[in-house]
Amino acid sequence: FKSSGAWMSEYRSQTKNLPTNADSIESIPIVSNNNNFAKGGDSDGKYSPTLLSFDDAKTLFHEMGHGHHGMLSDATYSRLSSTSVLMDFVELPSQLMEHWFDEPEILKEYARHYETGEPIPDELLAKIQAAKSFQEGFRTIEYTSCALIDMALHSLSEYPDDFDLTKFEEEELGRLGMPVGIVMRHRPAHFSHLFSTSAYAAGYYVYLWAEVLDADVYAAFRESGNVFDPDTAEKARKFIYSAGNTVAPDELFRQFRGRDPDISFMLEKKGLSSAGAPVS
Repeated sequence: FKSSGAWMSEYRSQTKNLPTNADSIESIPIVSNNNNFAKGGDSDGKYSPTLLSFDDAKTLFHEMGHGHHGMLSDATYSRLSSTSVLMDFVELPSQLMEHWFDEPEILKEYARHYETGEPIPDELLAKIQAAKSFQEGFRTIEYTSCALIDMALHSLSEYPDDFDLTKFEEEELGRLGMPVGIVMRHRPAHFSHLFSTSAYAAGYYVYLWAEVLDADVYAAFRESGNVFDPDTAEKARKFIYSAGNTVAPDELFRQFRGRDPDISFMLEKKGLSSAGAPVS
């Protein structure tokens, strides 16, 4: 059986809490990234290599962010190391890595024609940048509606025997003022984040909250004048990638940014507000 999707696996978590005679190598984490990409093969008698779509490559960066979270961990106890953090924080290291994938310097270096080696043309880069916020309003509403329905369902103190999930969904979306032309990304009956594991119960919002955090953190790199700034990167390593759950996540963010998260950077990233526009 082969699972779909992409994920980071950790076969051994980082720790400093070793028995006296243990080999020090036991403290080093073992991490893998697992990605289901379309496999290359023979086509008309000609070999075709495995190529990544734009979305596949962004997924690779995302999962590598989780990998970095595991590999850069620097905690005493394995229960507090790596990705053993609150759900509010676990997607920050992964979604933060996605920002670098969009950078022209990265795409020029790695997005090359597989036969000629020619880097991605400037015209195509411009089109990609121009399309980044396309349909973001739609995507944000279809996602947010799921997160709010998820919270509403888990806020019920009890469920009657004749509980009508479809009716509940309809009434709750009406209360929220869901636009008629948009539907939920996941209907409750096939909302796998809720049924495959309890980890995301009342927690589907975390991806959107992580967008608030990752946009704000990446803004710090932009404000430095260099998205590869070593000093800002060292702060990110210390307070985001290596601290694990040794410090509360809200405090880690304050130590990195010097303040609480600001939603305006996420809205700007999505094209839902202008740079510097006030947010109420």
